[in-house]
Amino acid sequence: MDIKSAFFVHSEEKRPDAAVNGRDQIISGKKKPKTNFVEVRTFLHLYRSFDRMWVFFILSLQAMVIIAWNHNGSLAVIFEEEVFKHILSIFITLALLNFLQATLDIILSFNAWGSLKWTQIFRYILKFFVAAFWAALLSITYARSFQNPTGIIKFFSTIGGNWRDQSLFSFCVVIYLIPNFLAVLLFVLPPLRRSMERSNWRIISLLMWWAQPKLFVGRGMHEDMVSLFKYTLFWITLLISKLAFSYYVEILPLVAPTKVIMKVKVSNYEWHEFFPKGTRNIGVVIVIWTPVVMVYFMDTQIWYSIFATIVGGINGAFSHLGEVRTLGMLRSRFESVHSAFRQRLLPYSKEMVRKEHMDDPMGKKNSAKFAQVWNEFIFSMRMEDLVSNREKDLLLVPYSSTTTVSVVQWPPFLLASKIPIALDMANNFKRKDDAELFRKITADDYMRSAVIECYETLGEVLYGFLEDEEEKMIIRQICREVDVSIQQRKFLSEFRMSGLPLLNNKLEKFLELLLKDYDDEESYRSTVINILQDIMEIITQDVMNNGHEILEKSHQIDTHNEHDKKQKFERINIHLAKNPTWREKVVRLHLLLTVKESAINVPMNLDARRRITFFANSLYMKMPNAPTVRAMLSFSVLTPYFKEDVLYSEKKLNLENEDGITTLFYLQKIYPDEWNNFEERMEDPKFNKDRIESIRQWVSYRAQTLSRTVRGMMYYKDALRLQCFLDYAEDDAIFGGYQTMDMNKDHKNLMDRAQALADLKFTYVVSCQVYGAQKKSSDLEDQNSAANILNLMLTYPSLRVAYIDEREETHDGKKVYYSVLVKGGEKLDEEIYRIKLPGSPTDIGEGKPENQNHAIIFTRGEALQAIDMNQDNYFEEAFKMRNVLEEFHKTHHGQRTPTILGLREHIFTGSVSSLAWFMSNQETSFVTIGQRVLADPLRVRFHYGHPDIFDRIFHITRGGISKASKKVNLSEDIFSGYNSILRGGYITHHEYIQVGKGRDVGMNQISLFEAKVAGGNGEQTLSRDVYRLGRRFDFYRMLSFYFTTVGFYFSSMVTVLIVYVFLYGRLYLVLSGLEKRIIDDPNLHVSKSLEDALAPQSVYQLGLLLVLPMVMEIGLERGFGTAVGDFIVMQLQLASVFFTFQLGTKAHYYGRTILHGGSKYRATGRGFVVFHAKFAENYRLYSRSHFVKGLEMVILLIVYQVYGESYRNSSLNMFVTLSVWFLAVSWLFAPFVFNPSGFDWQKTVDDWTDWKRWMGNRGGIGISPDKSWESWWDDEQEHLKHTSIRGRVLEIILALRFFVYQYGIVYHLDIAHEDKDLMVYGLSWFVMATILLVLKLLSMGRRKFGTDFQLMFRIVKVLLFFGFVTVTVILFLVLGLTVSDLFAAILAFAPTGWAIILIGQACKPCLRRIGLWKSIMELARAYECAMSVLIFMPIVVLSWFPFVSEFQIRLLFNQAFSRGLHISMILAGKKDGDKKSSN
Repeated sequence: MDIKSAFFVHSEEKRPDAAVNGRDQIISGKKKPKTNFVEVRTFLHLYRSFDRMWVFFILSLQAMVIIAWNHNGSLAVIFEEEVFKHILSIFITLALLNFLQATLDIILSFNAWGSLKWTQIFRYILKFFVAAFWAALLSITYARSFQNPTGIIKFFSTIGGNWRDQSLFSFCVVIYLIPNFLAVLLFVLPPLRRSMERSNWRIISLLMWWAQPKLFVGRGMHEDMVSLFKYTLFWITLLISKLAFSYYVEILPLVAPTKVIMKVKVSNYEWHEFFPKGTRNIGVVIVIWTPVVMVYFMDTQIWYSIFATIVGGINGAFSHLGEVRTLGMLRSRFESVHSAFRQRLLPYSKEMVRKEHMDDPMGKKNSAKFAQVWNEFIFSMRMEDLVSNREKDLLLVPYSSTTTVSVVQWPPFLLASKIPIALDMANNFKRKDDAELFRKITADDYMRSAVIECYETLGEVLYGFLEDEEEKMIIRQICREVDVSIQQRKFLSEFRMSGLPLLNNKLEKFLELLLKDYDDEESYRSTVINILQDIMEIITQDVMNNGHEILEKSHQIDTHNEHDKKQKFERINIHLAKNPTWREKVVRLHLLLTVKESAINVPMNLDARRRITFFANSLYMKMPNAPTVRAMLSFSVLTPYFKEDVLYSEKKLNLENEDGITTLFYLQKIYPDEWNNFEERMEDPKFNKDRIESIRQWVSYRAQTLSRTVRGMMYYKDALRLQCFLDYAEDDAIFGGYQTMDMNKDHKNLMDRAQALADLKFTYVVSCQVYGAQKKSSDLEDQNSAANILNLMLTYPSLRVAYIDEREETHDGKKVYYSVLVKGGEKLDEEIYRIKLPGSPTDIGEGKPENQNHAIIFTRGEALQAIDMNQDNYFEEAFKMRNVLEEFHKTHHGQRTPTILGLREHIFTGSVSSLAWFMSNQETSFVTIGQRVLADPLRVRFHYGHPDIFDRIFHITRGGISKASKKVNLSEDIFSGYNSILRGGYITHHEYIQVGKGRDVGMNQISLFEAKVAGGNGEQTLSRDVYRLGRRFDFYRMLSFYFTTVGFYFSSMVTVLIVYVFLYGRLYLVLSGLEKRIIDDPNLHVSKSLEDALAPQSVYQLGLLLVLPMVMEIGLERGFGTAVGDFIVMQLQLASVFFTFQLGTKAHYYGRTILHGGSKYRATGRGFVVFHAKFAENYRLYSRSHFVKGLEMVILLIVYQVYGESYRNSSLNMFVTLSVWFLAVSWLFAPFVFNPSGFDWQKTVDDWTDWKRWMGNRGGIGISPDKSWESWWDDEQEHLKHTSIRGRVLEIILALRFFVYQYGIVYHLDIAHEDKDLMVYGLSWFVMATILLVLKLLSMGRRKFGTDFQLMFRIVKVLLFFGFVTVTVILFLVLGLTVSDLFAAILAFAPTGWAIILIGQACKPCLRRIGLWKSIMELARAYECAMSVLIFMPIVVLSWFPFVSEFQIRLLFNQAFSRGLHISMILAGKKDGDKKSSN
């Protein structure tokens, strides 16, 4: 250890030796170079990071092609000597690929050489020369093994002399593969690899130096043997399936046609062929094989989706998911719920069970504890307005110790209609056999419990209600008669069942009366006495056969006269109705008698049902035993907040959109049952809050607001208090009830203890980055946000707020930044800590991660939960937190303990619209079945911005939970997962607990989110983290890592590229005439083979594979019938259109980020999207990512259909071609299909006006892109301003594809007269130049003469028009121009103009200097206008028909329609409601 190093020196001390030798000094104005790794924008990172995967697939492809090429493609040919010798050539390919890897290592790390040690640089150079040596040696020895070599093999065979021996090549291969053999040995023996990494032996150190950089990160990432076996088996099975499919479906069918094609000679082309004497038709072979090879490399993603779905479903089933998924299932298993609760959620051990069994053999205390938690759960849902008062009463479980009921008292919703059914059974029972009647009643346990409880509770109520002892004696005597008759099997003979319905009706009235409030006590008493006397008369005269005898015995004892006899049952304790315990019994008895069949469906609210069933289901899932609150781990929750809504203001609630809709009105219609429950709650005198404030909270708790998140997270505090109460409360407190603790002074110490323990174990910090600035701001919205945050701190005293405070130093005026922690005081916030920062954190890194980083120091405890601002929590889930934290103590297959605990989420925004439903299902499948497979068996789950729980000590000592470097760490959340794994962490996933999550609900919101994630994945591809993980994971875990992170987005991009390659290949074949002469030869069947190979790509493109995990997860948790129904409904609602559109978003932003950068955080907004997005807004957002590409595909398809003679008899050809048409149409019109009121005529007219204004406005400094086309166009090229020369060159190369149209089509024009001379193409450029020149003259004339010389300009335009007409007539009459040529010319020249624009954008600096930039911009404006009109016209046509708009509304809001809502009224405005209110 170097004691003199800078680490041990105070920052203010100056070291003389540092000044001398320059160590540890940073020269002002210069950046300190990056060490070990520098990001370079190139797709080659994918090969460098995952070279083993690409090598495997390339070698497999080579071997399969060699096998398929020989004989009939049977696998048996492998054992033939000649074929086997050719297969051995894969080792040469392996050497060349390793040489490529070594070359890339040097090129891509070159920028970091300034900070590397010489040993590392020497390692890179040595690897390069070793790879070159082996590539040369294997090539030479392989060539020498042939007897009569030809071609390139002959060249290598002449190098090095005349020796020739097959065994030499084999010997070299064996030596070359020794490192691979060693890698396999280390793979199957992880302990050996772990020992080697820790060894200090020099030979081992040398081997490790050769294998990997000498860094701490990336070591110790080995899995145990069980995990290794599971994910290895997963991938071996998958790869066998994939390779078999690729061989028999993609490769083998193309080999025979390819052989024939290479023999066919073509001498007549339909364009000017530059290589007419070329042999073997290599161009055709490339066109056929390129898309197939691309599918081969991409379709592993498809196979992964299939296998992950199957494995995830099996894992979920074994995890007991979905065992309680309906209310019916809950009712059937409710008897065991409280025992499962005891085992899972209360401290549990064998000793405790033995002691409890001795002290409480009936288990009443444990049942009471369950009832406390269950009832708090129901109370929380009532406060959230998910259930009504009646539903709350039906769901509550009684727990009082004063009851004398001899049976278990189930919640009333389980006993719904049991008493009415039992009464009907008894009334209709004709025989006198007691046993048969009792058998029918006791066959249903719930009915038996209901009958006995009803009987015993009624006697208890009546007995307590009467004050006269003689009257009580009558009640006791009646009960005794009932009990004796039952014991003696004489019940039906001594009691008349026909009187029970009348008795039931009277009892209902009696109980309703007892529950009513009253003003006139005397009148109320008289009414109660009358009904009570009627009840006793019915019992003694209509029900009992010997009831008169009981009364007579009573009279014999009584010495009163006849007059007094008539005044029986008048002495009652009317004030007993105010006793809470007694009133609870009356309420429950009334429910048992009156609740009908409809209560079976309680609760009616779908979210309440989901929460109840999930909570019950989770009790049967495997989870750690709960410790006591004192013994549990302490934890903090951290939430970053910027400027999102905290609490909706009254103004915002009533602010109308363009359709006259307010947020409040919208939510009232979306959540009608919850609004009714809210109204009912407001009528309760206990809730004396301001109504306006309550409405603001009601709305905010249904949006994605900070107040919703804070309320949800503070449930942890409530749960901890209740858990502490259950841990330490005595029996009287337990049976007295948790709700009454605050009112009971005897239990004050217990509640203070619970409060103190909860504060010790839980801390909640909200990092409100700009809270300090908002307090100082003069902006009203900022002030309201600050006030709302303060109100949250005052409402929740345990809440802490961290923010960055900016101040100016008084002496020098410099800005100083502090990280500040505050809490709520009496009326204002109170500062707790203030830490000086070296500068503004957000100037250094990305906003959100820096917001977390500056506040993490204020968190406490061993664990830290990362919660986003759009999340929610539930009381019943908060109760499981101490179970989850125990996962940190569990070792997994050895000594490793988790460092991140992954939790599942529930997406609560799925009911807003169809898009929200699609996103909800997609996200739900990812956070459940997707992450379930990632964690087990694949072991590559990371952190995805979800409610994961971090080992706080582990991560805070290893760089925190958020990497924040600008750009590259845009997706900061996943980097914390990378960081954890690279430093020896272990990540798990748990599904017995869930947290709420909001998602984007509108098309534009979703697209912005997908663009942000795709851009983030593009940056990840370039990062050192992905490189290190890809290099250090074993082969199969590396495959899992690739296909679940950047590989998914690369596959999405390749899917789109396959369509381009396929279409441009067909364009080449069609325009050159090769398709007609070769491909459609009936003896070849090339088209059919190609279509077979492309079919998997079409399936992926349609988004069907994204639906597979959804169907499996919905099937697991809600039943497969529901899953199939949801799948059908999703397709009817055009889910495939949506997923196909988002495929384009992923591909565009992922590719552009890698090529040029430009990824950035895109604010999506978290509001309710029921507004109409204007056409210009959609065009700005999707023009480059979708519309341009969609139009390009349409042109390609048109040209292919017009000039091609394709193999049209194949149904599979129809599928492939239609899938491309589907892709193009989806990309062009999906934003308008999923745009509310997208086909409303008035909206369409308004959109046209807005678009014309936007196109016509001039840009300039300070003009935002949404105000002017020029500003937007300039902003769209922002990524090109900062790209490298390589990026500009690539853009130019990609733009060259548009010249193919002109080159090919001009030779097919009638005016060309089948002339194939190159001069024809040259003349076409003369025509193009003339057109551009005329347009330029018109543009210049408009600017210079349009105002002052209007007449002259008009004359010029007339002359140009007549000149155009004259030239056209000459062309028609003299040169043979036809009408079809005019349309063909549009297809030829339009892409050329677009290519000129793209090249001009890439060369913008040069064009600015020579003065041509304005011309490019005007040409671009013309193209934008033309494209906009082409896209807008179908919308105009469809808007003419009113039924289209109605259909679209139904399509978008089917979820709401299924709930009986009138969305058309919401979209059209609340006119009817306004009329009614005005009347």
